[in-house]
Amino acid sequence: MRFRFIQRAIPAVFFTVAASRTPHPVAAQGTTPQVQLKIATVAPENTSWMKTMREIDTAIRKETGNAVGFKIYPNGVQGDEPVVLRKIRSGQLHGGGFTGRGLGVIAPALRVMEVPFLFENYAQVDRVREKLNAQLEGAAHEGGFTVLGWVDVGFIHLFSRQPVATQADLKSVKMWVWEGDPLAEAFFKAVGVVPVPLQVTDVLTSLQTRLVDGVYASPLACIALQWFTRVSHYTDTPVTYATGGVVVANAAFETIPAAHRDTVLRICHEKLRELTIRSRKEDAESLQLIEKSGVKRVTVAPAELARFETFGQSVSKDMAGKLYPQALLNAVIAAKVDAGAGGTK
Repeated sequence: MRFRFIQRAIPAVFFTVAASRTPHPVAAQGTTPQVQLKIATVAPENTSWMKTMREIDTAIRKETGNAVGFKIYPNGVQGDEPVVLRKIRSGQLHGGGFTGRGLGVIAPALRVMEVPFLFENYAQVDRVREKLNAQLEGAAHEGGFTVLGWVDVGFIHLFSRQPVATQADLKSVKMWVWEGDPLAEAFFKAVGVVPVPLQVTDVLTSLQTRLVDGVYASPLACIALQWFTRVSHYTDTPVTYATGGVVVANAAFETIPAAHRDTVLRICHEKLRELTIRSRKEDAESLQLIEKSGVKRVTVAPAELARFETFGQSVSKDMAGKLYPQALLNAVIAAKVDAGAGGTK
């Protein structure tokens, strides 16, 4: 049971996508479509992510009369986010499924969704996407990409060997930071932490060797990456929300016949929304599983939480004009307030 759950968790963490106009080997559904989007993902077969991608492929082929379809390559054979982005820029590949880290390289303004301590629940996230989707997709389009659908990485918690309930606690942790992530680096700098920059693929080994003893991740990611096996505490208040999205280069999207583009977008949006809802449920289940494994929950006192939120506000202001426009940040905050507090993470 536990193995099957962990296997389901893997695809919701990181995935990569590549699109191609050139004909490829016959897909499982039958003959090769006129335009085939070649999809590569780190997810193994028999996972929620792969099930969703198969459903998207089947639906698109059916509704376009096999004019458009996907060729799906699982198990990370095309590489991680930086590798895929380099391949896209060199013309080898044409699209990708990215976390906010990768989306921020494509369009820095999209990092506005990941400002520390901005969102309290998914209702606020959904409200912002509903009201500002045109602006968010527009930023991606200006960066050269068409959004096929947004997905959640989830609410991000601190996981560590020692309890972290205060700023002083956090400063004593050898904290990992995703190498080259300006938003995370700015937050840790504001708190007074000098983090250890590493790529995601190096984190587990670094936990094992004690190069780092603290990480930040969604519960689902923490299980999928096996980081929870090397920590003993997690902080119950999330430090931020992390977004993700499936995008293809504008030029690749335009190879789809104009009559079918809306159909492809509609199906991708619907199916990836379903995956998002499913991932939120699995994220909550992941936190329960982490606690059952012996990792202890740490609660942050109201006064310390207010201190952390102040750091988050400082970072959000400092990054305005650097990553995202101040006007976009203001619009996100207004939409969030409109959704209200409370609700489910």
